[in-house]
Amino acid sequence: MKLSRVNVIRVFRSPLDHKRGRLEAGNLVIPCALGRSGTAYAKREGDGASPVGRFAILQAFYRPDHIPRPRTGLRLRPIRPTDGWSDDVKDRRYNRLVPLPCPTGHEKMWRDDHLYDVVLDIAWNRRPIRRGRGSAIFLHLARPGLLPTEGCVAVDKRMIRRLLERIGPNTRIEIVG
Repeated sequence: MKLSRVNVIRVFRSPLDHKRGRLEAGNLVIPCALGRSGTAYAKREGDGASPVGRFAILQAFYRPDHIPRPRTGLRLRPIRPTDGWSDDVKDRRYNRLVPLPCPTGHEKMWRDDHLYDVVLDIAWNRRPIRRGRGSAIFLHLARPGLLPTEGCVAVDKRMIRRLLERIGPNTRIEIVG
């Protein structure tokens, strides 16, 4: 059965808990975790907020040693142990994929905690990149109990496959304030 692609994924913050919300992709509704500070219109590096706005989804990454290649219309790239993401505002590669080892501040994409077994690269602060406005804003897998993120959107591992099957290169994600 072929699913039709959704054009927009909408993320709504819960009125009861600003660190949680719901993600809607067509008729698929998924509980999600948001940043520890909820959502923000004026996102800054390290503020713990998920940025409000409408963004492209640039590509997806996955851990080939943890999950089989997901079915999706997005550009898909396996994560390698040498992949990092620059979060250092002094680095000219700020908010980009970087090779490890990296002498500047970065996140490891190859994580032990499974949060990045699937990662969707949300086009926050990408064109143009403005240093200090936030980096590594992803849709990724949630911690047990949907604990808050550092500014990303996170969903339960059991739901990511269903979401990936419904999205493609023209899908946008809208985080509502």
